[in-house]
Amino acid sequence: MFKGPKSPIRRLTGRIARLRRSLRVQLVSLVVLTLAGAICVNLYLSFRSAAAAAQLVTDRTLLASARVIAEAVHVDDSGSVQVEIPPAALEMFDTGFGDQVFYRVTTPWGNLLSGYPDLPTPPVALKGQDLIFHDQSIRALMLEHPVVGLAGDGTIAVTVGVTHGSQYAIRRQLWLSDFANELALVLLAGLVTIIGLQRGLSPILRLRDAVRQRGRDRLDPFPPSMVQTELQPLVHALNEHMESVQNQMAAQRRFVANAAHQLRTPLALIATQAAVAAREVDIRQRDEALQALQKSTRQVTRLAGQLLALSRAEPGNFRPRTDNIDLAALTRSVLENVAEEALKRSIDLGFDNSGPVNVTGDATMLGEFVVNLVDNALRYTPAGGAVTVTVKSLRNMAILTVEDTGPGIPEGERTQVFERFYRVIGTQTEGSGLGLAIVREVVDSAGGTIELGDGKDGGLLVLVTLPLGV
Repeated sequence: MFKGPKSPIRRLTGRIARLRRSLRVQLVSLVVLTLAGAICVNLYLSFRSAAAAAQLVTDRTLLASARVIAEAVHVDDSGSVQVEIPPAALEMFDTGFGDQVFYRVTTPWGNLLSGYPDLPTPPVALKGQDLIFHDQSIRALMLEHPVVGLAGDGTIAVTVGVTHGSQYAIRRQLWLSDFANELALVLLAGLVTIIGLQRGLSPILRLRDAVRQRGRDRLDPFPPSMVQTELQPLVHALNEHMESVQNQMAAQRRFVANAAHQLRTPLALIATQAAVAAREVDIRQRDEALQALQKSTRQVTRLAGQLLALSRAEPGNFRPRTDNIDLAALTRSVLENVAEEALKRSIDLGFDNSGPVNVTGDATMLGEFVVNLVDNALRYTPAGGAVTVTVKSLRNMAILTVEDTGPGIPEGERTQVFERFYRVIGTQTEGSGLGLAIVREVVDSAGGTIELGDGKDGGLLVLVTLPLGV
């Protein structure tokens, strides 16, 4: 199906998704967001500090203006109180922000000397306060000042108020100055972080390039010293993974080579037997050749089945199953299938169990491991011998034993027999050497153990333990 070019929205979405996965973007974002949070708190505190500073400047100016006005109050020769408002007292508020100035001068007995009669007076002297005058907010301050010549050295009250234009301008200028400085700090921190990340991530980028430049067959380890100490565990893990892959590849090559070797001989024998059967004129000799051909075919079929079972038993090849299986019933079914062969060879095939023994695992693979154990025991037990299979449970484990009266396995070779295609030296019985290898893979994947020992009559005893199911 033809796919057209991606839309701009999809390209943008993909780009955003890649940015979200970028370590550099994440770290820079974390640093910048942390700084931004700290700066927001600092800007709030700066705003309060700027407001306090602007208010203090306004109060100092109001106090200075009130003092200038108060010092202009005097008592004339007739004993009346006179005041002439000095222009300087009002001009000090002319800062270019259009502020309006209001004042009021009163005698100790409440007479208005000058100014606005309805101007409200702050309740506390020398302390600025925000008031409402003529429907607008002002900052006002009241000063009590003694005047020489008044009866009893009386004091006059001077109240000066001003609108907030200049105060708010000072506050805004101080806050914007802090904001500009802190914004520059964030940008500088972001730039330093990007440079630091670029230098800090350079070893990782070198490691990436080294991985890309290697061929598919190169799996030798990387030196951990090429990255920082904190990243060296990553390199160690990568080296361990490559070693595991290398071991698996080597095992796979050995497996393929051994499988090819094991299949080559019976296939060549089948071809020879088929050619002999085709040439034979004598019916008896032809029948013998055909019987040998059937036997070789069964051997190849058995070998192919074991190879498939071994491949399936290897970890990671198939998704693990968790079937609830009665191991006793499974073993009984396997023994019933091979009972006829045991009777032909006069082998006493016995089974002993005390009831259901439930385990958890792959029913097919567990059946395969029981088949291989019983098949090995029957294959190596001479005619007239005995094979005894036991299934029981003990504490939290299921126990399966297979005991035969065959030649057994020497103690020095009991580890090697679990290797693929390994045959005990001197063994004349036909086999591929895969049975016990399959058994070990299945038992390991089920979380169990397998041990080899001596039987009571000198044969082989195989002991398998598996965790009981729920």
